[in-house]
Amino acid sequence: MNELQNQVTIGDKKVAAGEPSYIIAELSGNHGGSLDKALELLRAGAATGADAIKLQVYRPDTITLNVNHGDFAIPSDNAWAKYQNLYNLYEYAHTPWEWLPALFEEAQKLGIELFGSVFDDTSVDVLEQFPVKAYKIASPEIVDFGLLKKVAATGKPVIVSTGLASLTDISQAIDCLQENGCQQVILLKCTTAYPTPAEEVNLTTIQSLAQTFACPVGLSDHTVGIGVPIAAVTMGACVIEKHIKLDDGEETVDSFFSLTIEEFQTMITEIRRAEAAIGKVEYSLTPEAAKNSNGRRSLYISQDLQAGDVLSMENVRSVRPGFGLAPKYLPLILGRKIKTNVVAGDRLSWDIIE
Repeated sequence: MNELQNQVTIGDKKVAAGEPSYIIAELSGNHGGSLDKALELLRAGAATGADAIKLQVYRPDTITLNVNHGDFAIPSDNAWAKYQNLYNLYEYAHTPWEWLPALFEEAQKLGIELFGSVFDDTSVDVLEQFPVKAYKIASPEIVDFGLLKKVAATGKPVIVSTGLASLTDISQAIDCLQENGCQQVILLKCTTAYPTPAEEVNLTTIQSLAQTFACPVGLSDHTVGIGVPIAAVTMGACVIEKHIKLDDGEETVDSFFSLTIEEFQTMITEIRRAEAAIGKVEYSLTPEAAKNSNGRRSLYISQDLQAGDVLSMENVRSVRPGFGLAPKYLPLILGRKIKTNVVAGDRLSWDIIE
C-alpha cells in the first residue's frame, strides 16, 4: 500500500505544512430552511476570503429513522432537545437537494470551492453531479466503511473528522480509503461537543496525528470565538473549518456555536497574521529591528576631557544609543589615557584611546 500524500490539492489550492491554512466556512443548517438565506451565506462566506464553503448533504431518512422513542429521542439536556427526536432535527437542519444546482451555480460565479459532508451512498451520488473537488466524512461516519469505499472510488481528496474516533478507528478508516484508491487524505482534529469547552480541544493532538499518519492535519472547531483556531494554526493545522451565520440576531440550528461573518473575517485576518509571525528560526536582526539598534547601550564620554586625561567610572558611562564601544570593553579601557580633547556625549572608540 502506498503512503498517504503529505500534500493534498483541492482545486487550485495546496493543503500541506508550510502552505497557508485552507479555510472552510461551514453552512450546516444555519440557512434556517431558506434557499435565499443559504445563497446569502454562501456569498458572505466567499467574501471573507475563505477557500471553500461546505454543506452537509443528507435527507432525514438517509441519516436516521422516524422514531420518537428510545435511542432516537433527544435527551432533555441536549442542545437540540426542542426537536424531540433525531428525525425532526435533521428534517429542520438539512439542505434540500433541490437547492444544490442554485448553490453550485452561485459558487462557480463567485470562484469558490463548494463541497459537502456526505452520509450515505445517495449523497455521494447526488454530489457527483456537480463539480465537487473533495469530500468530507463527518466524525460519526468514520466507521462506515461502505461510505468510505464510495468516496474513495471518486478519486477525490477526502477530509476526515476524528471527533468520535479512537486511534484505531482513524487507522482503519485510512486503511479502507487507501485500499480503495484514495491517497489524498486530510485529518481534522475535532471534539464532538457543541459548543466545545476549550480545555477539551487538545490541540497538541494535531502534531501527533501528523506524525502518526504523515498527512495534512487540521481542526474542525466547535468552540466559541476565534482564539482556538488561531492557536491551532500555530500548532501546525493545515485546515480550519468553522460554522458561519449571518448575524447574532436570529436563532438557527447551529447558531449558538457559529461565528458571524464579521467574526469569521476577523479569524481569517488573524490566522494570516499568525502564519506570517510563525516564520523561521532567526537570530539576526530583522530589517525593522535593525532600525532600532541604536537603542542598545554603548560607552560614551560623560565629562569634558583633555588629551592625556585618564578614563574612569566618573567620565565614562554605559548609555543609550548604541554607536560607541560595546559595554563589555569597559574593564579594558578604564585607567587608559585619551589622545585628544573630547566633550560629554562623544562616542568612546578605540581611535581616541592611547
